[in-house]
Amino acid sequence: MEPHPGLGPGEEVNAGPVTPPRTAASVIVVRGGTAALELLLVQRTPNARFMGGVWVFPGGSVDPEDGPIDHPEDLQYALRVAALREVAEEAGVRLDNDLLTPFSRWITPAHLKTRFDTWFFVAAAPRDAEPRVDGEECVDFKWLTPTEALAAHQAGQLPLVFPTIKHLEQLRAFSSANQLLEYSYELVIEAVEPRIVTVRDELRVLLPGDPGYEQVGRR
Repeated sequence: MEPHPGLGPGEEVNAGPVTPPRTAASVIVVRGGTAALELLLVQRTPNARFMGGVWVFPGGSVDPEDGPIDHPEDLQYALRVAALREVAEEAGVRLDNDLLTPFSRWITPAHLKTRFDTWFFVAAAPRDAEPRVDGEECVDFKWLTPTEALAAHQAGQLPLVFPTIKHLEQLRAFSSANQLLEYSYELVIEAVEPRIVTVRDELRVLLPGDPGYEQVGRR
């Protein structure tokens, strides 16, 4: 099936039964202390079938060896194990579990074939952190402010996908890494599941609270 216009690389509309989402973890690694807010983005290899060449926050699926995910406490443990592993593998940054703070949870729309139930964490980079990519799954990295990342995307220089864009739009409201971290400590996480609608052959993505969101339905 050819990708629907407006979808990310490798994303396909699913005409069959809804695909259960895979549990995943991603980390918004930040630096800047009280003075600034920069985020670590890594570029997926252009050779990847899914999301090839896209810039993302480091992350990946929870593996069975990360632990069971049937109960909330077990799930949080497995998510943290996966998050720490993926940041180390993809970006060469080793974080401590105590640095991870849940920030958001996004579930891929039911209309798409490849789906994830992703928990995003925020964490301050260690002072001595020197990111390095593995050269296979990820081929480059950048430290950018949210505004710089969005501007580069608008200029066609930084391919991004919808969840990353929406996170960056939210994060540009923070003036420093410390302000973001302090805000994150008080968050109550609620799942965000975008819904897809086609209007005049144009694909549109709706978020909770957008006009028409409830009328679209999950499928």
